[in-house]
Amino acid sequence: MILYEMIDFDILRVIWWVLLGVLLIGFALTDGFDMGVGALVPFVGKTDVERRVAINTIGPIWEGNQVWFILGGGAIFAAWPPLYAVSFSGFYLAMFAVLAAFIVRPVAFTYRSKRDSQTWRNSWDWALFVGGALPALLFGVAVGNVLLGVPFHLTEDLMPMYDGNFFTKFIGLLRPFAIVSGLVSLSMLLMHGAAWLTLKTEGVVQMRARTIGTYAGIVAAVTYAIAGVWLALGVDGFQVVSEVAANGPSNPLYSEVARGGSWLDAYSARPWIAIAPIMGFVGIAMAVMGLRAGREVSTLLWSKLAITGIISSVGLTMFPFILPSIVDPNSSLTVWDSSSSAQTLFVMLVAAVIFVPLILAYTAWVYKVLWGKVTEEDVTGGHSY
Repeated sequence: MILYEMIDFDILRVIWWVLLGVLLIGFALTDGFDMGVGALVPFVGKTDVERRVAINTIGPIWEGNQVWFILGGGAIFAAWPPLYAVSFSGFYLAMFAVLAAFIVRPVAFTYRSKRDSQTWRNSWDWALFVGGALPALLFGVAVGNVLLGVPFHLTEDLMPMYDGNFFTKFIGLLRPFAIVSGLVSLSMLLMHGAAWLTLKTEGVVQMRARTIGTYAGIVAAVTYAIAGVWLALGVDGFQVVSEVAANGPSNPLYSEVARGGSWLDAYSARPWIAIAPIMGFVGIAMAVMGLRAGREVSTLLWSKLAITGIISSVGLTMFPFILPSIVDPNSSLTVWDSSSSAQTLFVMLVAAVIFVPLILAYTAWVYKVLWGKVTEEDVTGGHSY
């Protein structure tokens, strides 16, 4: 027996669907509070020292946190090539804006304090705001568009085709439901960033973070509820109406997909997935209460639970769809017809089993070493900050 045949192809596909979700959640849990803190810097700090305190809570760790972003992109490229091709073609300008924002962040970290000028430093503080808020917003907009369906179709040789030029495709992403989804993402990560600042700072910076985080959590809960109702009443779902070949070839055109019904029909077929939105709402509620009460470690953990629940609710609701097509439903990508070969998935799984625990161990060690609060005395008393 060939080694990769030890695991059925359909099981490998589901495993990599789960792993993709784990990588995306890992990115949101770690680099998510980096984005949240960056977006909060101009608001939680009124003086230069206060802003330096906020910045230095993430300064030593943001690069390590972005490993999850790289892993997620790599997993999409290697495990789900059609998804990589279709999504990066349609979301090209949005992804360019995200990458530009991520490039601005390290530049701001490096150059902010190079000149003793208030105008200079304020400009870089607002650059950090853009570098945090823009990706947080656009990631949510992208998820909203995935739920609505993306305007692409596949040719006979599986080449993804979109109508319009780059700019019209970008403007087309800004649909009302997608914007609401973007607000869910932005407010959720602002709350997460505030929870991190509550843990890592003290005094007036911590107080402001708690106040802003409380309001951000309320906005996250309200917009998440609005998105759920909208999804139930105003957004058509997708269904595979042909026989599902879970072990079949990776060709979406072999399946027949119909648009209609509701995405939330999944909760009737698989009631257990309701745990995901429950985790989202409970996590937000407990995080908001923790922020108001001044709790630190538990608040961050509840915020992580909220993010895990919200992101999981999208994947579990859509399963088995990964990227539905609003133009040609039969071109929609699902777990069963858009993966790499069984051999590729197996080799990648072996690599993931080896290296993901190493990344987790390294990350845990870094957080342990850097545990503790950043104070004003720290940033004014030495050159290491």
